Amino acid sequence: MPEQSYIYAKEVKPSEVTVKLRGWVYRIRKMKDKIFVILRDASGLVQCIGSEDKMKPEAWNALNETAIENAIHVEGIPKEDARAINNVEIHLRNFKLIHKGEIFPIAKDKSKEFILDNTHLFLRSYQSTNIWKVKANVLRGAREWFFENGFYETTPPILTGSACEGGATLFKLKYFGETAYLSQSVQLYLEALIYSLEKVYAVTPSFRAEKMRTKRHINEFWHIEGEEAFVDFEGNMKIQEELVEYIVHFVLENNRKELLEMERDISILESVKTPFKKITYKEAIDTLNENGFNLKWDDDIKTEEERKLSEIIGEAFFVTMYPSHHKPFYVKINEDDPKWCYSADLMAPEGFGELITGGQREDVLDTLVRRIKEEGWETKDYEWYIDLRKYGSVYHSGFGLGAERLTWWICGLDAIQETLPFPRTRNRIYP
Repeated sequence: MPEQSYIYAKEVKPSEVTVKLRGWVYRIRKMKDKIFVILRDASGLVQCIGSEDKMKPEAWNALNETAIENAIHVEGIPKEDARAINNVEIHLRNFKLIHKGEIFPIAKDKSKEFILDNTHLFLRSYQSTNIWKVKANVLRGAREWFFENGFYETTPPILTGSACEGGATLFKLKYFGETAYLSQSVQLYLEALIYSLEKVYAVTPSFRAEKMRTKRHINEFWHIEGEEAFVDFEGNMKIQEELVEYIVHFVLENNRKELLEMERDISILESVKTPFKKITYKEAIDTLNENGFNLKWDDDIKTEEERKLSEIIGEAFFVTMYPSHHKPFYVKINEDDPKWCYSADLMAPEGFGELITGGQREDVLDTLVRRIKEEGWETKDYEWYIDLRKYGSVYHSGFGLGAERLTWWICGLDAIQETLPFPRTRNRIYP
């Protein structure tokens, strides 16, 4: 917390009382006898004006020496001004340089690669700050919804001895002479926890060794995952849609200013209401084929197809009941027609595509073991997971929501990499 004598930029109101603020120089414009400086702090921006005839010589000289991103202390009287940010401007009486600093290297003409190499500095940008504030409330909104609905937050491991999503995207490492992996998902561990707590969730980093270079791919992301005992396929989709609706409206309530500054069309977010539309995988294929695609019933619905479906349907929707061979061993098979399984993808509108993958989990022991073997895994690596189906197995369901995916869509950004202060991609581990 700031010292009691300091206030934040967002708290500045017109008055006759001197206020104190501290922060960094966002913009500065120097004239002969006046200097305009915009101070940036965690809450936002405020314009200050210094006049040579109203300030002591040492304060005026310090103001004259100031440059972009210098750390500063200001004191002055806030006056109403319709031309200023938030219609208020601080008329300076005192000014101090906390740290003068070197010439700030980030400018509009710098290349994307230069920006990424210097992301530790670029993340100070006002655009980035707005994104971090939205993302903070995506995570807070998720936690509040889970708490209000009786879920327990848990802390599963990030280091694991087996795969969850497939071997091709595993980051492998040595663990005291054994082979271990960075977690792709904590789902399997959450499934173990439902047998004591019933309703559980976790917010953890997940890692995917995907080599693709697209706007949709990052190799490290924050995963919001939930599992619940005694919940079937339909019940799980209801949980997902209620969670997403809650988060979106929580962000609208708390970050409307930031969204408008990012020029986001908030009417699209305001229209997010449950229940969401549902179409089957078969219906999705038919819809795509009616719109210029040539897909067979067991073809994968890739990113391009997801985008088209999203544009056609125009609202949040689920694609349900996928071919069994599309999904991992833990997804429950339709026992009446085993070529289908109880899996669903939640898609966002505006051509965005997938937000969540979830579904009912396989609770039949023999089926689970058979599918693990069919996918080429060693059952010994999953003995603990198989045990869950031996002792009091119950039907249950869950899902995984990427915090960055949801933030990306809510903010209407160009690429998912913008939702992380230090994005990790195939060709970037620095800084």
